[in-house]
Amino acid sequence: MTLDEPLKGLRLLVVEDEAMVAMMLEDMLGDLGCEVVGPAGSVARAQELAQGEAGLAAAILDVNLGGLPIYPVAETLKARGVPFVFITGYGAADLDDRFADAPTVQKPFSMPALRDTLVKVIG
Repeated sequence: MTLDEPLKGLRLLVVEDEAMVAMMLEDMLGDLGCEVVGPAGSVARAQELAQGEAGLAAAILDVNLGGLPIYPVAETLKARGVPFVFITGYGAADLDDRFADAPTVQKPFSMPALRDTLVKVIG
């Protein structure tokens, strides 16, 4: 059994507005055997995917997209029962109080840190 088996074949929504970070996430998730939905670079596109995509196992959400908070998308995913992980350069202490306990990965992050957090979230 390899470390990436728990994530193999899972559909993960990626929400990130920085092209290089989005490409890095796609590469990392691809190496882990995941199917990437997105990446969405705006809150509007992320909301569209969060509402409409079936079979999402989880989502990776950049906290700030072009100056707009991602929290409406997090609320949509929560209502649908889709777990998510925030990625941020600001730190977990700066999250909205509603999401203070949400799993957070600090930028810059490594593939093992992202993988481990996703495995915990997906359960």
